[in-house]
Amino acid sequence: MTSKLPRGGKNLRYHVALMPFPPLTVFDLETTGLDPKRGHRIIEIAGVRVEDGKIREDATFARFVNPERDIPAEAKQINKISEEDVAGAPTIDVVLPEFLEFAHGTVLFAHNASFDTSFLLVEKEYCWGYVDLPEVLCTMQLSRNLFPHEFRHSLDVLARKFALPMPEGRHRALADAVLAAQALQKMLETGNVRSMEQLRKLASIRQLVS
Repeated sequence: MTSKLPRGGKNLRYHVALMPFPPLTVFDLETTGLDPKRGHRIIEIAGVRVEDGKIREDATFARFVNPERDIPAEAKQINKISEEDVAGAPTIDVVLPEFLEFAHGTVLFAHNASFDTSFLLVEKEYCWGYVDLPEVLCTMQLSRNLFPHEFRHSLDVLARKFALPMPEGRHRALADAVLAAQALQKMLETGNVRSMEQLRKLASIRQLVS
């Protein structure tokens, strides 16, 4: 499934010279809360493909997910997603395999990937055991390693650091995925990251979630 890029990201095609990386999928989740072990669920999944140093406007994924529970007011205030938005949406056992099919053959990236991975590990149990999760690398961890003297590494901080325009629909999954992809590309340039091996060392969260 493809979706249009949010306004603010349409004409932003950052190119990394001699980029020796496989295709990437930068994704984001919106959820009902912060802790999947306390019953919070995914309500939106979105991702955007990055190939040959360019954000692919024609290769995006964005789907609502019916969480089969209420959405707390605190979550609605942040992501502006209501029960009415997700009432007719498919459940996670449909959407997660579709997203992984979209991302097949690419390296997954998320900002604060420990958070996203914690939800995916719980939600995959609703998929009847047929879903294997690939490794997810982290743009926040990459920022921590490239800029160790910086106090904060949030997506908003990176956007200001690299003068990236804030997209419409901030705190919606596709807008945030595009912003994270733009930040990733700027970090690859700034950090002079030249190989997948180097990138994996700088952006891995394996030691954080093991």
